[in-house]
Amino acid sequence: MANILAFGDSNTWGLIPGTKERYPWGIRWTSLVQEELSDDRIIENGLCGRTTIFEDQLRPFRKGSDILPLLIESNYPLDAAIIMLGTNDCKKIFNANSHTIGKGLELCLDELEKYISPNKILVVSPIKLGSEVYTPEKDPEFDKDSIETSKNLKREYEKIAKRRGNQFLAASDFADPSAVDDEHMDEEGHKNLSAAILSKLQEMKSA
Repeated sequence: MANILAFGDSNTWGLIPGTKERYPWGIRWTSLVQEELSDDRIIENGLCGRTTIFEDQLRPFRKGSDILPLLIESNYPLDAAIIMLGTNDCKKIFNANSHTIGKGLELCLDELEKYISPNKILVVSPIKLGSEVYTPEKDPEFDKDSIETSKNLKREYEKIAKRRGNQFLAASDFADPSAVDDEHMDEEGHKNLSAAILSKLQEMKSA
């Protein structure tokens, strides 16, 4: 049995758009992938608000690079990993461009690669933020610049994965944010992303 860590933010946790609730098993993408894997185990570790390297004073314990070493050791041994972070790094409070966010991703990859071969790590660039995400009724922690930054993560992450020898997949190629909040995937998005990730894991011979 292969142990595969799925490390991400609210779109890995399975937040239902416009709520604080979680999609149940059988709808969120991590569970859909697991249901297709009879001999392997997906270790779900999504957390709302998680970043690559930024400390969020409003929401502590969200810095991915700090928590990863503990998660890796507590779930050891790991045979592969999926990492999908970057959306929260686009918040205006962090004032980070895609290049800086990419540097944060690399610090997370540094931790994963202490235990997992680079070619067994799937880097997933997140979905794009929608055009009205920053409005008061949605998520004003973002601004207009956040939207553009989120669009640039695909190119940045693909470049990083290629240089480091990681696998790569762009979630934005398979899913869009819900119109409800312009930030999180709907059920169809989870379904489409799960199929893409499953196919990629099989290609990696990790599933």
